[in-house]
Amino acid sequence: MMKQFLKLYTTTFLGLFLLTSTPLFSMSNGYGLWLDYTKIKDKVVLEGYRSQLQGIYLEEGGATLKVIGEELTMGLGTLLDTNLKFNALGGDGNMLIVSKYMNLPKNLTEKMEVDDLKKEGYIIKNVDMEGGSHVVITARDDIGLLYGTFHFLRLLQMHKPLKNLEIVESPKVDIRMLNHWDNLDRTIERGYSGFSIWNWQTLPDYIDQRYIDYARANASVGINGTAVTSVNANALILTPHYLEKVKALADVFRPYGLKVYLTARFSAPIEIGGLKTADPLDAKVIQWWKNKADEIYSIIPDFGGFLVKANSEGQPGPQNYGRTHLDGANLLADALAPHNGVVMWRAFVYSEHDPTDRAKQAYNEFVPDDGKYRENVLIQVKNGPIDFQPREPFHPMFGAMPNTPLMMEFQITKEYLGFATHLVYLPKLFEEVLKSDTYRKGKGSLVAKVIDGSLNHKKLTGMAGVSNIGTDFNWTGHPFGQADWYGFGRLAWNPYMDSKDIADEWLRCTFTNDEHFVGPVKKMMMESREAVVNYMDPLGLHHIFDTGHHYGPGPWVDNLSRPEWNPVYYHKADSLGIGFDRTKTGSDALFQYAPEVQKMFTDLETCPEEYLLWFHHVPWDYRLKNGRTLWDGLGIKYQKGVDQVREMIATWEQMKPYVDDLRYKQVTMLLNIQLKEAKWWRDACMLYFQTFSKMDFPKEMEAPEHALEYYRSLQFPYAPGIRPSWN
Repeated sequence: MMKQFLKLYTTTFLGLFLLTSTPLFSMSNGYGLWLDYTKIKDKVVLEGYRSQLQGIYLEEGGATLKVIGEELTMGLGTLLDTNLKFNALGGDGNMLIVSKYMNLPKNLTEKMEVDDLKKEGYIIKNVDMEGGSHVVITARDDIGLLYGTFHFLRLLQMHKPLKNLEIVESPKVDIRMLNHWDNLDRTIERGYSGFSIWNWQTLPDYIDQRYIDYARANASVGINGTAVTSVNANALILTPHYLEKVKALADVFRPYGLKVYLTARFSAPIEIGGLKTADPLDAKVIQWWKNKADEIYSIIPDFGGFLVKANSEGQPGPQNYGRTHLDGANLLADALAPHNGVVMWRAFVYSEHDPTDRAKQAYNEFVPDDGKYRENVLIQVKNGPIDFQPREPFHPMFGAMPNTPLMMEFQITKEYLGFATHLVYLPKLFEEVLKSDTYRKGKGSLVAKVIDGSLNHKKLTGMAGVSNIGTDFNWTGHPFGQADWYGFGRLAWNPYMDSKDIADEWLRCTFTNDEHFVGPVKKMMMESREAVVNYMDPLGLHHIFDTGHHYGPGPWVDNLSRPEWNPVYYHKADSLGIGFDRTKTGSDALFQYAPEVQKMFTDLETCPEEYLLWFHHVPWDYRLKNGRTLWDGLGIKYQKGVDQVREMIATWEQMKPYVDDLRYKQVTMLLNIQLKEAKWWRDACMLYFQTFSKMDFPKEMEAPEHALEYYRSLQFPYAPGIRPSWN
């Protein structure tokens, strides 16, 4: 488990991490994530738990039950600083009882209400009986027991009372998965925390402890699937040589309820199959995919299915042969259907040959085929219509395909939010999207209801998050990046959760329950996403990042081969004003939303100012709701973002007594980088836009540190996240 691994890892790499005079092995270094159980220091809480948990009954069973036993032994043993014994049922004393419902004695089943308990769900209940007061964790299946066990241990980490405990939980989303954009050479596209954790060279014979700890961490927040390869797929992953390696991972993951998925390169029948075509209507191609699916399931019986990026950003697809996304998705769905596999077909498509607004193109390609996809196809849609921007309106496809399951795709790795150097609490962004109202079935038609299937009674549902995990010792680069992984899992389980509650959980499990720490840092986390919007893309600006690597501002870029790759395409700044007109007088992208949403965003009086420049081209002297001009408002927002980072630094400085020295110094250094780059964003963007507005900066804004030419001259050929060319 993680703690045993840490002893070896810290000894081996001690010299690399001696950032302080304190030996690393005596500090919390972040590897244990939110599962780094430590002894409860509150004596009253500790003695209360010891009194209530005097022994454990765990039913016998297979690999998952064994994992539960190991977790309870480590978790309770460390938290309570005692060795609890596993006993038979019926003994004296207060017990923790972990058993499937069908195996509980009748006197316990009579006290359980399981009618609404779904697959993977669980009950945690305090039951007073003759002989003791017991805590019962029960479920219909072993994986439900595992999820319930992690929930129970989280309650202890958070010092929650066990008396009168009654929790009933079932996942609201079926497929809850991570998408790894990991290449076979261990580089990661948009990866900012080291290399890929999958060492394909040593698999299948060498099982890195990280694989086990990865599965455990995912299970602890209810994530049940992982696509281990990049959506810019390599067909080699489907060859026998690599499938043997994938099988080794699947075997490790299985006890934790984690299924493996693979990205399927559409041209694989040509590249590894010896065919001359990959036409989805060609009989030989159809048979090749069926044979490949049969082969995969003979090796990995619980294989989840395929994730596909096709006819997007140069990837091959059915349109290469004059076919449609529908043809391609149904081809693969038919191959997987006999094995209960699914196809997740990404809707992230746009073409240099299509002159319409890029924000409209996915809707135009997919919505007309609503209801024609096979039952085991999910269309995987990014949260917004462009590309994981710091703020976007919800994607118009949500709610517009009532007869097709739509799967949410969030990005956990921060491609457009400062990489792993900026503290940006993403569950706040996720929550904003999920609580957006599509109005497709009237008021209350939330995006969350599309995702969990309740809006249109969908049987198959899913949510994916593009992983921020790498080989960095703490997994995510930035210590607070762990909260994004954690929060994604919690929202995938229940898309109606409050991001503030999730932050509270994560802080208490990861750092401390001390309110002097939890309160201020939770506030800092909750405000961090708005801060990055302010110093990058205020008032609805979007996609003004420097080219390729997306590191830093590049609103002036106008020389790329495709118009929609240029930031000038999105902000459209000129002498008259700034912003992208998506009303009827412009691209009419608003037509793709429900009438109520169209009306709200079209009318300048009702359009939320955070989306103003997303939907409107606005004069520089336009008066905002506070009476200031748009130009002044931009400068004030940029300055506010900088000031918010300063406030984060001030908050963190006060947290030194509550945080270990290593993580305190890591976050301190990263916040200072964030402040430096927030100023860079403010100065570069306002200086550039000033060339159009010809107006003085608002008095609230600090003077830029350099001239515009300086910012335009900056180059970053080795910025992380872009796959290098090995010459």
